[in-house]
Amino acid sequence: VQLVESGGGLVQPGGSLRLSCAASGRFFRINTMGWYRQAPGKQRELVATISSGGTTDYPDSVKGRFTISRDNAKNTVYLQMNNLNVEDTAVYYCNADVLIRYRDPSRPYWGQGTLVTVSS
Repeated sequence: VQLVESGGGLVQPGGSLRLSCAASGRFFRINTMGWYRQAPGKQRELVATISSGGTTDYPDSVKGRFTISRDNAKNTVYLQMNNLNVEDTAVYYCNADVLIRYRDPSRPYWGQGTLVTVSS
C-alpha cells in the first residue's frame, strides 16, 4: 500500500491550500483516514480524521479552518486548509488504517509527507 500526498507549498498568512493523498496497491478496505503534522522541534500531532462513513474529527487548533473529506471510489483523502497562520507551518502526513485482506487485522500506513510553509 502506498500513500502519496500532494498540494503542499508556500502560502501567505490568511491564505488557503488543499492537500490530497491517494492510496494505491492491493487491499480489501480502507477504514479511517487522517492527516497529521509535525513542525520543527515538535511532536507529530493529529490534524483531522475521517471515517469510512464520513464522520470527521478535528482538534480545536484547526476546527473551523480545516476541512477533511474523502472520495472512497478514488481511495483519496483531502484536507482543505483556510485562514492559514504561521503556526500551521509543518510537514503534513497522510495516514490510513488499511485492511489488506478480509479477517486480517488492519494496520496504519503513512505517506511521505508534504511541506506546508505559511510565511509573508
